[in-house]
Amino acid sequence: MRINFFKQRTNRRFNYTPRFYKGKKDDTPYDFDSTFSKYRDMSNSNDFGTQWQAARRDSRNRSNRGFSRLFLIVLATLILIALYILDFDLSIFKS
Repeated sequence: MRINFFKQRTNRRFNYTPRFYKGKKDDTPYDFDSTFSKYRDMSNSNDFGTQWQAARRDSRNRSNRGFSRLFLIVLATLILIALYILDFDLSIFKS
């Protein structure tokens, strides 16, 4: 298990709907699962915010994490090019 000390965990979202509301899709009426777990992760058919968040969360993968490294390389290159064009003298850092 990987532990990350800097990232806060996301709270579980409990999406309340009345018991006999037909907007939620039930898999089987004979399922003996907990009522809270059944309604915690499932979203309503009319709750677009939760569906959008789930789609964004599912579309993320490990390859997207390399963006920050690439961004830093491009940024450093652009800074060096700008310093070269402005004819910045690095000898001021030497004593």
